[in-house]
Amino acid sequence: MSEKKMSVLEHIAELRKRLIIVVVFFFVAMITGFFIAKPIIVFLQQTDEAKQFALNAFRPADPLIVYMQITFIIALILTFPVLLYQLWAFISPGLYEKERRVTLSYIPLSVALFLLGISFSYFILFPFVIDFMGRLSNDLNIQQMIGINEYFRFLLQLTLPFGLLFQLPVVIMFLTRLGIINPAFLAKVRKYAYFVLLVIAAIITPPEIVSHLMVTIPLFILYEISIIVSRFAYKKAQSSQIKESDQK
Repeated sequence: MSEKKMSVLEHIAELRKRLIIVVVFFFVAMITGFFIAKPIIVFLQQTDEAKQFALNAFRPADPLIVYMQITFIIALILTFPVLLYQLWAFISPGLYEKERRVTLSYIPLSVALFLLGISFSYFILFPFVIDFMGRLSNDLNIQQMIGINEYFRFLLQLTLPFGLLFQLPVVIMFLTRLGIINPAFLAKVRKYAYFVLLVIAAIITPPEIVSHLMVTIPLFILYEISIIVSRFAYKKAQSSQIKESDQK
């Protein structure tokens, strides 16, 4: 009993150590973000999308709020790989050696998909949404004067979720390798998953069918890719279990 309690305490201590590393790195990344936020903000204000609006500061604190928002986002992006590695380091002792190597390779893939999701939203979806909003304002004879805080908040709310949504294949692969889910389950709940993705797309995009489809279709494709990835991971997991059984 005491040995079991000691094991639990050791796990808690290990988790605490991993969390401290992530928090310390995040604060270091915040300092880094503080120095590179300004050129990023200036660049984003010079894009074609931003030039469609007269960006104003309606409150004295708005420039500071924008600056700190971008600094925070930069710190999150820089900390993301470290968070994934610390998570892997925490659970890796419970994995086989081959599983440790495989799951470690998920980290660069996850980071790449995160950046791909943000890039898709910023370079494809965001310009389309801004153009739609501009055409709607012209049709209604509305002069758009937007606060810079509102503009950057809208930009972040539209782009960052895609960085997370594009993690779906990696999450599915990871859960499959752990034996929590399998491809048969994913195929069985496909229609429910599609409904959830439809709701997510409706929340993210404006009430317009083309932009809704621009989000929904990639999400559906991501889910189908996730099923394929799960099948591959499931076969690998089954193969590893058979080899372990043969060695015993």
